[in-house]
Amino acid sequence: MNNTFKIAILPGDGIGPEVMKQAIKVLNKVTKYFKENIIINTFKVGGTAINTYNEPLPKITLQGCEESNAILFGSVGGPEWEYLPLQKKPETGSLLKLRKHFNLFANLRPSYIYKDLYSLSPLKEEILINGFNIICVRELTGGIYFGQPKGKINNTKNVYAFDTEIYYIYEIERIAKIAFNIALTRQKKICLIDKANVLYTSVLWREVLQKISQQYPTVKLTYMYIDNAVMQLMKNPAQFDVILCSNLFGDIISDQCAMISGSIGNLPSASLNNNNFGLYEPAGGSAPDIAGKNIANPIAQILSLSMLIEYSLKNTYVSQNINNAIIKTLVQGYRTPDLVCHTKQEKIVTTEDMGNIITDNII
Repeated sequence: MNNTFKIAILPGDGIGPEVMKQAIKVLNKVTKYFKENIIINTFKVGGTAINTYNEPLPKITLQGCEESNAILFGSVGGPEWEYLPLQKKPETGSLLKLRKHFNLFANLRPSYIYKDLYSLSPLKEEILINGFNIICVRELTGGIYFGQPKGKINNTKNVYAFDTEIYYIYEIERIAKIAFNIALTRQKKICLIDKANVLYTSVLWREVLQKISQQYPTVKLTYMYIDNAVMQLMKNPAQFDVILCSNLFGDIISDQCAMISGSIGNLPSASLNNNNFGLYEPAGGSAPDIAGKNIANPIAQILSLSMLIEYSLKNTYVSQNINNAIIKTLVQGYRTPDLVCHTKQEKIVTTEDMGNIITDNII
C-alpha cells in the first residue's frame, strides 16, 4: 500500500494564485513518478484570509497545515491591508506565525544564474563567465531579532534603544548540521559568514562549527566577515558553495544573492524544521501592481515546488527533472516580461503559457 503525502497549498495574494496555478500543473505532471499518493488541499492565507475570516492565518488554515507533510506557500500582502496593525498584517500575521508554530529554524535560499540571462544581472559578464550556484543557509528563529531584552527607553534625557543578540549552542548545532549535510551533496564547501572580530556570538558560532566539522572530514569549512562577504559576492560569487549565516547576516546576504541573480522571480526558498517538515515559497513578493495581468513569472513558485520535492519528499530525480524543464524552456527563448534581455531569439509569453511550456518540457 502506498504512503500518503499531503501538501497544504496556500496561494496567498496578488500574483500568488496565478503562479501557484502553474506550480500545480507541474505537480500534476510529475505525480506518476512518486511512490506516495499525493494529496493537495488549498487554504486561504494572508489578505484573502483577512477578507474572509478577518484574520491572516485562520484556524482552518493552520489545522490544514498541521495535518499536512509540507506547505507550498504563495506570496502575501498588498496595499489593501496596509492600514492594519503590524501583527494583523498578512505577512507578519501569517508567514511569521507559521515559521514560529512549526519551528522552521532553517531557511534555504538557492541563488544561481541561467547562462541565457547573464544580461539581467548587475554584475559584469566577465565576472559571470563561470556562473555561480550558491545556497544560503540562514538560521531563522534566533539571534538579534528574537533575543531579549530589547526595547526603547524614553524616560531619560538620553533616549536610547537596544536589541540583544543571543545564540545557544543547540541553535547553532542544528542549523550547522543541515548546512554540512547539504554541502555533502554539492561541492563540499561551507563558508560561515560572521563578525568574530567583534561579536561574542560569532566566536561561539566558530567554536561550534569547528567541532562539528570534524564529523564531516570531506567538507571544507572557511570563515568570512560579513563586510568582506558582501564585497566578495560582487567580485567573485563563483567562489561560494554553501553560505551559512546567523539570522541577521543571513537576512543581508540572501537578498544580495537574489539581486546578483538578475531576477528575484526565479528564486525559491525553503524553511525547514527537524521533523522533515517544510514551508516552501518564492523569494519575491505578491506584486499587486501586476496581479491579474497574466504576466507574472511563475518560475520561483515552480522551483519552490521542486525544493519541496527534494527536501520533504526526498525525490531528487523529480526535482532535477523540473529544474531541467525550466532550463530547457529558457534555452528555447521563452520569457515572461521580467526576464526580457532584448535579443532576437526571445519569445515573450504569459504566466499561463510559461507554466504550460515548462510542464510540457518535463520528461
